[in-house]
Amino acid sequence: MPITSEGFEGLRVLVTGGSRGLGAATVRRFVAGGATVLTASRTRPPQDTGAVFIAADLSTREGVAELGRRVVDHVGGVDVLVNNAGAASAPAPTLSRSDASWQADLDINLLSIVRLDRALVPGMVERGSGVVVHVSSIASRLPQRAEASYAAAKAALNAYSRELATEVGGHGVRVLCVLPGFVVTDGAAAHLRHMAEEQGVSEDEAVRRLTDRLNVPMGHPGDPEDVAEMIAFLASSRAKWLTGAQFRVDGGILPTV
Repeated sequence: MPITSEGFEGLRVLVTGGSRGLGAATVRRFVAGGATVLTASRTRPPQDTGAVFIAADLSTREGVAELGRRVVDHVGGVDVLVNNAGAASAPAPTLSRSDASWQADLDINLLSIVRLDRALVPGMVERGSGVVVHVSSIASRLPQRAEASYAAAKAALNAYSRELATEVGGHGVRVLCVLPGFVVTDGAAAHLRHMAEEQGVSEDEAVRRLTDRLNVPMGHPGDPEDVAEMIAFLASSRAKWLTGAQFRVDGGILPTV
């Protein structure tokens, strides 16, 4: 099914981790464009977004397999798959980080995506069209102290995405990575509140300090909608010759092209 530049009418879109933050903004963007949107996460979105909600635990093989089956049963497959669900285990010194925390970060940030792709991308290949967007992180290129397992999982996701793009490109399926930077999501806001309490400063001051530490050239964090717009662009026909690439949405944090 062709993807038009004017909107997403008639397209079937699945957004994982769509109950809040980047995922919720992405759901809103595709709904506004006229797509039939499904969203999957452990918890139901707090507000009606216009998307069909499917409860799913993507940290397990069984949870991913069940989601794939339910999506196919409900809409017959998807035209756009946005693998946004992810999480980071608790900060820990790299050399003392447990095997369990390494495995947890790999399971949710890499293997859950590989498994969901295996469930849904073959349908795109069979139909001869589709777009897969993997939401990675600038941590994959700029690891932060005490977060090595998360950064490594996201770096692996980047490499996997590039290889998958070469495998399915000849079948009309595009695969892309989006690397958000410091974006104020619900999770980031909770982290900032914790930072503010620890440092005895206001939340605004915590934002300023983190912005300074990350050397954000734009001078402020991004909004979830900034990332959602990039995802929507990559899913549209305007990006029809883009695949196997990574796109930073980071306000200029990474000092590389």
